[in-house]
Amino acid sequence: MKRLLLLIAFFTTTITCAYAQKADTSISLKEVKIKGFKTITGMGHLNEVHDGIIYSGQKNEVLVLDSLDANTAQDNPRQVLGRVPGSNYSETEGSGFPSNGIGFRGLNPTQSIETNTRQNGYNIAGDIYGYPESYYLTPLEATERVEVIRGASSLQFGPQFGGVVNYIVKSAPEDKPFEFTTEQTAGSYGFLNSFNSVGGTLGKWNYYAFIKCEYEDGWRANSQMKQAAAFAKIEYRANDHFKIGLEYSLLRNLLHMPGGLDDAAFNQNPDQSLRARNWLVTPWNIVALTSTYKISEKTSITLKSALNISSRSIVWRNEDGGPETADTSFVPREVEHEYFKNSTTELRLLSNYNIGGRSQTLAAGVRFFYGNMERQEGGTGSTGSDANFTNYNPGNTYDNDLTFTTLNVAPFIENTFHIGDRLSITPGFRFEYIKSTATGHVLDSTGSYYIPVNESKPRNIPLAGIAFQYKTSRTTDIYANLTQAYTPISYSFLYPMGLDVDAKIDPNLKDITGYNADLGYRGNVKSYLTFDISGYYMAHNNNIAIETINPTTNPSYYETNVGNAMHIGIESYEELNVVKLFTKHSRVGTISFFNSFAYDDAKYVNGMYKGKSAEYAPKTIERFGITYALKRFSTTFLFSNTSRSFSDANNTKSSPDAEVGVIPSYTVMDWSASLKIKNYNLKLGVNNLADARYFTFRTIEYPGPGIIPSTGRTFYVGLGARF
Repeated sequence: MKRLLLLIAFFTTTITCAYAQKADTSISLKEVKIKGFKTITGMGHLNEVHDGIIYSGQKNEVLVLDSLDANTAQDNPRQVLGRVPGSNYSETEGSGFPSNGIGFRGLNPTQSIETNTRQNGYNIAGDIYGYPESYYLTPLEATERVEVIRGASSLQFGPQFGGVVNYIVKSAPEDKPFEFTTEQTAGSYGFLNSFNSVGGTLGKWNYYAFIKCEYEDGWRANSQMKQAAAFAKIEYRANDHFKIGLEYSLLRNLLHMPGGLDDAAFNQNPDQSLRARNWLVTPWNIVALTSTYKISEKTSITLKSALNISSRSIVWRNEDGGPETADTSFVPREVEHEYFKNSTTELRLLSNYNIGGRSQTLAAGVRFFYGNMERQEGGTGSTGSDANFTNYNPGNTYDNDLTFTTLNVAPFIENTFHIGDRLSITPGFRFEYIKSTATGHVLDSTGSYYIPVNESKPRNIPLAGIAFQYKTSRTTDIYANLTQAYTPISYSFLYPMGLDVDAKIDPNLKDITGYNADLGYRGNVKSYLTFDISGYYMAHNNNIAIETINPTTNPSYYETNVGNAMHIGIESYEELNVVKLFTKHSRVGTISFFNSFAYDDAKYVNGMYKGKSAEYAPKTIERFGITYALKRFSTTFLFSNTSRSFSDANNTKSSPDAEVGVIPSYTVMDWSASLKIKNYNLKLGVNNLADARYFTFRTIEYPGPGIIPSTGRTFYVGLGARF
């Protein structure tokens, strides 16, 4: 009955909004620029075709960062991506992960493993299938906009359920040969950040580069962080038909990992740490070649090829004794190394043609990916507490030494058929060939001998989808889509990371299959209202999750296919500029309100956990904000509330080791402000204004085990200039 009432409410809202717009079909959006997206505020949506990709009928959002008050120096996700309805975060940055993770629609947000993460349209993750974790993310200070595509994204981007997050790096000015910008920010707990960029245009050449260096003592003990990120791009525009560019991104960091806590320790003092000897280092390198060739005014080809050569190393002593046991005995730590080498190349064709006097659009292409990952575990580390990643085993041997490879070839095609002036239908098809291999050896459970590993698994996955879009006016439309999705078993499910990980893996794991469906209504009303109201249905079959055995006495964990999960929900975003509702000009400034709300009913529909909630799937996520702006000054207050969720399929409320259990609901408030005077700007604000004590993540392994607390109240202030 609850689901029926929700669907009735959604469709009633959609029909009412559509009817209200019928009488006003001559509205034009004055603020629209020819950039491939529409927005009158900080958030809008992509046009039907953008950057060689069809978005007609798809659920998507675009966030323009210069239009938002946000703590970009510390990459606060709530203040930027938090406007996207249903966006959920694992706030682990600084605790062992270089970045926070994001998930949508009740999918696991840890390290964005369910989301295809890109920069300027190309892959930046470790391995798109075997290890889809994002260690490097484009710094928000260097980001022009963020494009988020959900639901039907699987046809042109890949089969993932969680959609795509694409960070677009700022561009150099085209009207001058040189420009320099700088942002210097300081904050609580020793936070220091320096962001500097240069860029310009010289004839047919365009260049842009930035470097960001930051240091922080950390809110928790043993959580110091040193990190540097840099980017350089040079582009040659031969003529109006052809351009080619080369990009390089790097990340260098050293993280002191404070480890996890049990519930008692968290409730007593969440900023404490019982681990002083855990460290992580992550050198990340991405080189990308991009080019566009216009064959004619109606046809173009784009090529984006990225090479990722990166690694991650850990020295730690974590699981022994559980999170409640302090690491005081200076016995040898464990050393682990992971090395990534992968290349992703995507070739796309976009062509416009006419049928019956109507313009139609064809998009086709192919992706080629090859990834190689080497994982070494069980090395003997030093007995000290410094960041020493040396393996002291004789012959530099490791208990587990595995090499994984992934080969993926995926052709795809979509076509938008325009029927009349208002309706468009976009059918599409994608075929995925995936071959995964694993070779090497692992140590047996007694530690007596090595077990050889030599596995290979090919897959052939056809995916189909269809999308509809109906223009109710020049600035509003109704959209709908239905698309198949797929998630192959990742490396971490084949062999868990860390020799002492508590979870055992089902040797008969199956890939996750299913589909996404959306129906929504979105658009703008003049310059005072933007909205997007939609409902979705997601089938997540053969879901892989943690099964807890004896949760209240002597818990043990088993990762397996626990059943089919159904996610049904509503997502809505509304932003109203109250002043512009009554007048186009105001001497006292403007006030706008926005509300981002998502309801997600994610439950298992079969198996032994039928009726249980899916993991990391809060039922409601709501964020409400108010912004006041006067000339070059603006300030925003953000209220965020996330309901409770569970970390295992059992929906365990608590366990002695805190590795599984409930993730309580939490409310966080943020305030930020900015002032621009000529070429200078001032930014300041407070994160977690009320100093809420909460967490978003429990883990049975790295970087825990146990509860990973989120950061308490912090302040920041920044000064910037542009020359």
